[in-house]
Amino acid sequence: MHGTHIVRHGGDPVEPTLADDLLIDAEEDAEPSPPSQRPFLLGTALVLVALNLRPALSSVAPILAELVRDTGLSATMASALTTLPVLCLGVFGLMAPGLARRHGSERVVLLTLIVLAAGIGLRAVPAFPAQALGAVAAGAGIGIIGALLPGIVKRDFPNHPALMTGVYTMGLCAGAALAAGATLPLARVLHGSWSLALACWAFPALAAAVVWAVLSPTPADHAARRAAQPAGGLWRDRLAWQVTLFMGLQSSLAYIVFGWLAVILRDRGVEPVTAGLVVSASIMVQVGSSLVAPILATRSRQQSVAVLVVLGCTLAGLLGCLFAPLWSLWGWSALLGVGQGGSFAIALTIIVLRSGDPHIAAQLSGMAQSVGYALASLGPLAAGLLHDRTGGWGAAGILVIAISLAAALFGVAAGRDRHVLETE
Repeated sequence: MHGTHIVRHGGDPVEPTLADDLLIDAEEDAEPSPPSQRPFLLGTALVLVALNLRPALSSVAPILAELVRDTGLSATMASALTTLPVLCLGVFGLMAPGLARRHGSERVVLLTLIVLAAGIGLRAVPAFPAQALGAVAAGAGIGIIGALLPGIVKRDFPNHPALMTGVYTMGLCAGAALAAGATLPLARVLHGSWSLALACWAFPALAAAVVWAVLSPTPADHAARRAAQPAGGLWRDRLAWQVTLFMGLQSSLAYIVFGWLAVILRDRGVEPVTAGLVVSASIMVQVGSSLVAPILATRSRQQSVAVLVVLGCTLAGLLGCLFAPLWSLWGWSALLGVGQGGSFAIALTIIVLRSGDPHIAAQLSGMAQSVGYALASLGPLAAGLLHDRTGGWGAAGILVIAISLAAALFGVAAGRDRHVLETE
């Protein structure tokens, strides 16, 4: 914006800063819309998209025993099936910035929702190849969309990043809870067809695509290209790696819960539908904690203490579900929900807070969610392999303790009041 001057409150013109340039470019490139309606409409669309980013992951565990029985999978192959979509979240998340540069974030989200729905629909075929291919497509869709959303929040809700991060994280948790609790009853309604029950979650994804196409803003091509330009030095920045490792390690605990908690509870003697409902109830608690935790955490300039609190709740709740008496199970699952909803929401909030502008937020989100989810995929795989080797879940308890301690280490560092790419 050469030759442009900004008048501050004092009345003297000054040279525009980088932040001013970003604001001016955004105003020039953005499609006009009523200021009172656009945030509400975009927020609504974000929540509906978020509702569809976890059913593909949380719907499998409640019917995993039936899937293994009907397809003849070994325990190792079942572990791979629960790990595959999480690994794809990381691999395909790396593609998000380049796709946004070429097509715009809004278009990419729309097209990827359709890919997600197609992948879920493939699960209607009760055979391992179709289940694996569906897992890859679903993981790809979730990974790309998840990497783009924090940048959209930073750009379109600059004054309320913690609130909006909490709102769409609440949508993520609600979708996960619904799928965890409803998939097995849905299979019984469908005459015992677990494959059709899994495939039913494609319909909400298609509905979200329609709503997103109508409510999301017309992408600003120049802004999309600018947001996707590589942020020089980000992959060499220590704080960026601390954010990334915190995201990955806390997500690893979440995917152990998604992939195995219902199986663990069934092995402990809990009735199958009840096991699914316990997991669903735990995730429903996340709906509330994911909204409240970012708001409370951002009352301080640092989020390190909040990180320790939510990880402590996560570890205590998960160990309680693994080893405590079954009569106390609902309480431990609620504590687990408080911790995991807060952990994920704070991790996403930290991505936004540690970024100086939407451009950096989009890049940091891509790094944290791609590398982080690739790391997170090792958690459910390791839990399954340990169970396969030992025949019990005691070793999984040691695993979650180790992951929680590592997450706390990097989360405390990521919670400091600094920006990535900032000179010490």
